[in-house]
Order: sequence, then C-alpha cells, then structure tokens
Amino acid sequence: MTPLQQIMDNAVRLNRKIVLSEGEDPRVIEAAIRARQQQIARIVLVGDSDRIVSALTQAGADDLDGIEIQDPANSAHLAEMTNTYYTLRQHKGVTPEIAAQTVQNPHVFAALMVRLGHADGTLGGAVTATAEIVRTAIQVIGTAPDAKMVSSFFLMLLNQDHHPKQGVLVFSDAGLVIEPNASEMAQIAAASAVSFSKLMGETAKVAMLSFSTKGSAGGEKVSKVVEATALLRDMAPDLIVDGELQFDAAFVPEVAAAKAPGSAVEGEANVFIFPNLDAGNIAYKVAQRIGRARAVGPVLQGLAQPANDLSRGCTADDIFDMTAVTAVQSGR
Repeated sequence: MTPLQQIMDNAVRLNRKIVLSEGEDPRVIEAAIRARQQQIARIVLVGDSDRIVSALTQAGADDLDGIEIQDPANSAHLAEMTNTYYTLRQHKGVTPEIAAQTVQNPHVFAALMVRLGHADGTLGGAVTATAEIVRTAIQVIGTAPDAKMVSSFFLMLLNQDHHPKQGVLVFSDAGLVIEPNASEMAQIAAASAVSFSKLMGETAKVAMLSFSTKGSAGGEKVSKVVEATALLRDMAPDLIVDGELQFDAAFVPEVAAAKAPGSAVEGEANVFIFPNLDAGNIAYKVAQRIGRARAVGPVLQGLAQPANDLSRGCTADDIFDMTAVTAVQSGR
C-alpha cells in the first residue's frame, strides 16, 4: 500500500465533512465529485448555488453525488455566523453590519462552518492568495491551545522506481514561515513530528537541517539550528531528533555513520526541518521537479481545527489529495 493510499483509506474510515470554499471552480467540482465517489469525505461546496448545480450537472454528477451546497447569500447559518464573527472581531472595530457582509465571503463562511461544528475542516486557495486563506483561518478558527504559531509542511511521496527509499517524508516549513528564529524552528519541528505521526501512523524521526553537520562549520546560522535542536529536546524529550545535520547525513545511513556517528536518526529521518523558507521551498521543488517526488501541500499545522491552502496552479488531483489529508487531520 502506498503512503497516499494509506491516507485515503483513513479518510474513508473517518467519513469527515470537508468544506471546499471555492465551490464554483471547475477543478474543485471535479475533485468534489471524485471525493464523493470514493467516499473520502462528505463534501460541502460554497458558492452561488445555481452556478454550482449547473457545473455539477455539466460534469456528469449523478443526483449531485450527495454533495451539500452552501450559498452564503441565503444560508440558514447566516445569523449564527454573523453573531460569531462579530464576537470574534469586534475588538478590531468590526460592527454587526460589517460582520453580516464579511461572513458572505466564501472563505470566511467556510472557516465559520468549521468553527461552529458544521464541518470538520476546510480547504481553499485554488483562486485565492495564501495570505487570505491563512489570515482567515487564524482569525476565525484560531490556533490550537498548545500551539504558539501556525506553520506548514509538504508531504513528499517517494514511490518511483528510481527513488533510493520508498515512503513519505515531511518537509517543513516549506510554505509559510519565512525566517524562523531558534524557538520558532523548534516549534515548527515539534508540530511537524506530530503531523507526521497523525497522518502516517508512524514514529517521527526529526532532522534539524543546516549546511553543517555536528560542528563541521560555524557561524550564526549554524548556531540557530544547534539552539533550536536543544530547545526541541527540552520541549519533547521522547522525540527522536538530531541536529545540526546536512541533508545527506539525515537521509543516507552510510553518510550518517561517517559524518554523524551515533546520530539518533541514523540517516533515517522522515521529518526534515529547514532553517528558513528559502531552503525549504527550494528543496521541495527540486525534489518534485528533478527527483519526481510527489508533493502534497502546503498543509497547515497549529490551528484549532484543520484549514488548508491550495496553490493557484493546483489540479483537481491536488485538491482531491488535500481533501483526504484535511479529513485525516481532523480525525485523530
């Protein structure tokens, strides 16, 4: 069974309700129909109901395939959502009138469905900037009680014949936090380890990455990773973690034995924490485009309930995959 199929099977078992906030987009329509056909989630599409029904019909949906449609202009949830949003944002000068208007924004509407328990997670960003998706999620859903920040990761799926290892890796943060300090890097690592175990049901082995391995180089940038590793060990003493490590020392056991003898991860890391967004974003795209790893994400972590972002260049397959990930995030 491939790692992605494992996630799909878990999503089917959990049967969560996921809101797709860009319900009129053809890619979202295609992914929603497929998600219902394969039963990876109960789907809610947000948008103009007439347009969504027309698009579903044109796409060949049979009796709408059990897909729920929520039109923010006339939803039965509007009064509840307006009151909730006003309560959440009145300290920022939001009036009841502004709240009534704002909740009709599809992304706000979808996030409020999750906050109010009408759905288990939400997904958007196919036609909307990441900043709006993330800002809405933080403002409406909020951060988890034990989280000090929101970060992101990519699932990197290795299942091609040429891949030296088969399985799934987490690359974090490769999509959101630009220049984390040592404390933030440790928090990202702790969250990523939990995310990996939650999605894959396996033990996380965390590598704190640098251009240095165990003092082979020095300087402020290396010191940050060394400090982050120490902070992470204090935060999660039972976690398998090592740093600072170069990628090869974290990924290849023979290199680990030479460069970092006695390393806790022994060249078998599955969670890779990058020192900044430059490194993480470049690395995931290189792995995807040259190494032909399949990248699923960015997946957000640190929120009270799941809300995820999509690339504006995403395909229906990407949306389908992220729907399953969002469902599993809500399930354990």
